[in-house]
Amino acid sequence: MDIVHNSKELIQALGRAVSGDEIFLKEGVYRVKTVVRAGVTLTGAGMDKTVLIWDDYAQKRDELGREYVTFRTWTLAVCADGVTVRDLSIVNDALRPEVRGQEVALTVYGDRFLMENCRLTSTQDTLFLGPLPDDLIERYDGFLPDELRLRKECRQVFRNCLIEGTVDFIFGCGDALFENCEIRSLVDARGHGYVAAPAHEKRQTRGFLFRECRLTREPGVADGSIWLARPWRDYGLCAFENCQYDAHIAPEGFDKWNDTDRDRTARFYESPPRPGRVPWAKEIPT
Repeated sequence: MDIVHNSKELIQALGRAVSGDEIFLKEGVYRVKTVVRAGVTLTGAGMDKTVLIWDDYAQKRDELGREYVTFRTWTLAVCADGVTVRDLSIVNDALRPEVRGQEVALTVYGDRFLMENCRLTSTQDTLFLGPLPDDLIERYDGFLPDELRLRKECRQVFRNCLIEGTVDFIFGCGDALFENCEIRSLVDARGHGYVAAPAHEKRQTRGFLFRECRLTREPGVADGSIWLARPWRDYGLCAFENCQYDAHIAPEGFDKWNDTDRDRTARFYESPPRPGRVPWAKEIPT
């Protein structure tokens, strides 16, 4: 097992790691932007004791004068299969997304990913679950590295985690299970928000499943101002099973994404069914 004490040691440990290695992060704040490229286990000293933090944002300019766009703003990017992360926090503290744009804390572009007892905190677009939608894989050819543009199966599990954000803060095309997690909406200057923004392709039969999660809010988030999900692409797939909601969740539950017709194709489910939901959200099939 590698035991690391600071950002430099963490980057070095990840650089030499091979699948099966374990890396323990001692208590502390690691101001670092880094990538996991081997199937390792990362373990911190506790959700509130080990913190990885960075502050990139979508409208930031790189050395060539290009905007970062959403998909280069992560604090931690997982680009390997079989990665496990436990007992730490991952944060993007850029803040002010209404001015700076999206701010990702964690990108997961791997299969068989497991996260337990962790906290993910940002504002807009906290957690990206790969793969990218097909059209963005093509659009970002030559701009994003190939490891962030693969068409591959990405199965991900989050257990006993706290995930915080404002707008579309859980998004992407992954096959992702959230089990017994707290999903907390934070105050946003725009006055409203959305929890999930799935973008699954029609061929995908598994999307985001929130099972026995608690959807809570930071003080100051108004009643009825947060929607459970809206489809980022036509066939976005998302389900909420036996979840608990505070009064910040809008009675309609789901939004069709601005002036689109995605309510015709979105695959949104909820069980047990709640009165007042949009008619195109269905009960989870048995």
